[in-house]
Amino acid sequence: MERKRFECTALPSGWKREEVTRKSGLSAGKSDVYYYSPSGKKFRSKPQLARYLGNSMDLSSFDFRTGKMLISKLNKNRQRLRFDSANQGKPDLNTSLPVRQTASIFKQPVTKVTNHPNNKVKMDPQKAVEQPRQLFWEKKLTGLNAFDIAEEIIKTMDLPKGLQGVGPGCTDETLLSAIASALHTSSNPITGQLSAAVEKNPGVWLNTSQPLCKAFMVTDEDIRKQEELVQQVRKKLEEALMADMLAHAEESGKETDLVQDKEDDL
Repeated sequence: MERKRFECTALPSGWKREEVTRKSGLSAGKSDVYYYSPSGKKFRSKPQLARYLGNSMDLSSFDFRTGKMLISKLNKNRQRLRFDSANQGKPDLNTSLPVRQTASIFKQPVTKVTNHPNNKVKMDPQKAVEQPRQLFWEKKLTGLNAFDIAEEIIKTMDLPKGLQGVGPGCTDETLLSAIASALHTSSNPITGQLSAAVEKNPGVWLNTSQPLCKAFMVTDEDIRKQEELVQQVRKKLEEALMADMLAHAEESGKETDLVQDKEDDL
């Protein structure tokens, strides 16, 4: 492994940033970033760093990979603080029930709780039915990406060619969100949109219980290919985990030898 250590000017004086480039294994060429406090304590992730510094420093605009403060995030945080301070003390006159804005694949109801003793809970049986679903809610997730522990974007999986989206502005990412939601929230079979009229007017003929894709059928050949793909991915994962374990063992051995050499010099 190749190690490079620099002074980190974005953190308090005495903090150092170390970049370790892997030379072997499936992860060869990739780099890991670590930070060292003035006392020599090692930090492997941004959450660890935030817990250690506590309220002494705001790391919301700190980029763990580069060791720099992101100017765009810093300006947004300042604007939010100015807005909060300007609106502090103003009464909230909004009496509408809270609505969850984030699209979730799991059912997460929002409940308004009050403690007044005279409040009574009333239920209308005619209204206790399934609420209508918003059409094309998957478009809210456009532009959002998932990141791994190293804060790198996770590549979106490739969908089979037989899956074709329907609806305005439907992309592979939108279709993947729709299928994932249908698999988690419904126990019915996933068949896609069976009506041919949905392509002409999806706003009218769209079946909200099915994902935004044309009707499809899974064959035995599709299942066999998917099983082979899963076996290949599991084998690659096993090899990657083994290479990573050996790399960390080698790194730990070098650190132990270094400590032992220092103790022998003393």
